[in-house]
Amino acid sequence: MLDGRYRVDARIAVGGMATVYRALDMRLDRVLAVKVMHPALAADGAFVERFIREAKSVARLSHPNVVQVFDQGTDRSYVYLAMEYVAGCTLRDVLRERGALRPRAALDILEPVLAALGAAHRAGFVHRDMKPENVLIGDDGRVKVADFGLVRSVDTVTSTTGAVLGTVSYLAPEQIERGAADPRVDVYACGVVLYEMLTGAKPHSGDSPAQVIYRHLNEDVPPPSALVPGLAPALDALVAAATARTAAERPADAAALLGEVLRVRSALTGEQLDAEPPGALTAGHDNAEDRTSVIPRSLTVPRPLPVGEPDGTPGGDVQYTARLEADALPPRRSAARPRRGLLALVAALVVLFLGVGVWYVNAGQFTKVPPLLSRTEAQAKKRLESAGLNVGKVRHAYSDAVERGQVIGSDPSVGARIRDHGSVGLTVSLGPRTVKVPDLTGRTLASARERLKSSGLEPGMVTREFSDDVERGSVISTTPDAGTERHAGSAVALVVSKGRQVDVPDVTGEDVDDATQDLTDAGLKVKIAPERVHSSDVDKDEVVRQTPAEGTAAEGDTVTLTLSKGPEMVVVPDVTGQDVDTATKVLEAAGFDVDKDRGLLGLFGDTVRGQSVEGGDKAPKGSTITLTIR
Repeated sequence: MLDGRYRVDARIAVGGMATVYRALDMRLDRVLAVKVMHPALAADGAFVERFIREAKSVARLSHPNVVQVFDQGTDRSYVYLAMEYVAGCTLRDVLRERGALRPRAALDILEPVLAALGAAHRAGFVHRDMKPENVLIGDDGRVKVADFGLVRSVDTVTSTTGAVLGTVSYLAPEQIERGAADPRVDVYACGVVLYEMLTGAKPHSGDSPAQVIYRHLNEDVPPPSALVPGLAPALDALVAAATARTAAERPADAAALLGEVLRVRSALTGEQLDAEPPGALTAGHDNAEDRTSVIPRSLTVPRPLPVGEPDGTPGGDVQYTARLEADALPPRRSAARPRRGLLALVAALVVLFLGVGVWYVNAGQFTKVPPLLSRTEAQAKKRLESAGLNVGKVRHAYSDAVERGQVIGSDPSVGARIRDHGSVGLTVSLGPRTVKVPDLTGRTLASARERLKSSGLEPGMVTREFSDDVERGSVISTTPDAGTERHAGSAVALVVSKGRQVDVPDVTGEDVDDATQDLTDAGLKVKIAPERVHSSDVDKDEVVRQTPAEGTAAEGDTVTLTLSKGPEMVVVPDVTGQDVDTATKVLEAAGFDVDKDRGLLGLFGDTVRGQSVEGGDKAPKGSTITLTIR
């Protein structure tokens, strides 16, 4: 139960910043999603403050394509958001299951995403983390955008798992270079998402986040038609406009990009919108790599690649095939020149076999390691076998981001060139590593923290309570309790003893010796403040102030005593002969109270004829000077 209101039923997903659960709001009896910030991040006050501030801002954003935020709160060390629960899947799930999408389906998803972002941009919000994982597709077909404003810093990218690469894959160049975050960074990310929907692949890939970032900064997003021949040129232009490396060349915001999308859709034919991309998965196949490729009937032979030309240039083979087919046709032989025709045929065959030989030496004997991340071990092995590769050593490792039994890495890495029938090692997730919270009762705070770290956990929030049984400075209990299993790296809150509770006596007005004795008898320590203060109420060397004041404290706490210097003596001004109002103001300005003695003869007088302390003498500051009025 969270905050006495939300009953947590099941975990939905784990991210770098928080874990999302399906929960039931017991007060309103409705199912919702609860996002709980990782306790380690909850210890950062500035991070929590931003989390709460942005959550409140997004809660005011009302749009049918935005996941609504209902509530925000803190329960012990847990900071959470209560959000709309969308029953369905993410766009990432769709791409994983189907590969590339038809242009019509891709635009059907992109348009509500841009509508949601357009509303956010008009309200002054920038999403800054658009990616397929944050696009939710409900069972009823509705598309909603999640995680507005809850962005992770690029500095937190520390590993090369698919989840982390998925984050950097959608960052605009200015986000990487300057941390800029205006609406055009969302436009760039949407362009990358459109490319991925049309092709089934990300435009920039690499073995590490650094490689992906480098390509975002230095390489344009390629046209989708390079991977999907026959794709409408207008879709290439749309992706190019959205992903321009210079921010000023992109549409100004999501609403402007939505206008471009609608214009492009209206210009496409039904055949162009419903074209089946090669990257789409057909029934009976698990993934794009497992499908049977369609080979044209015409002879297709890759031409030898000149030095410096990238291997597998799309379009190069097609051009060469066209030329090869024209050259390979038997020439029209005349009866007068049979020998010349035969020589031409022999020359063509020599070029053909030479080209095949060079191609095989340079590329034909190699293949690329297919995508394996987030697949089950069985699916990964099937993919490798289909690609003509062997399965090497399989090792296992813990992962907070990838479910148990799914692949989190390969050796060589995905996309690397490897000889045919070579071996690829797999690293399979054991799921999150869990550890038991140790029993820390009676340990000192320093010892408890050290024990938690050695167990794979993190010390969390520390609170202090009185205890008659546990000595001061030692641990009383933990949250969660000892023996509870938690993910490695989770924070454990500690309750530390303040010692036995004692009453603090009031010793103000006592001399220093008596006050010290009374406090010591109560089980407290005494400290004398180095500076003394003047007091018109407390005699010199007596206690004028104590900290803490009368009340309760822990046994062994220190009470600081401030001693009196006695009253501050001030020279009394001479006000005889002055009118009563002027004399009163002069004396009050000097720090005295004023009393007026008019007697019977001064009822109608207004002149000071005498004062209780003669002018020029000293009197305690704050004391009363009596004026005789006649």
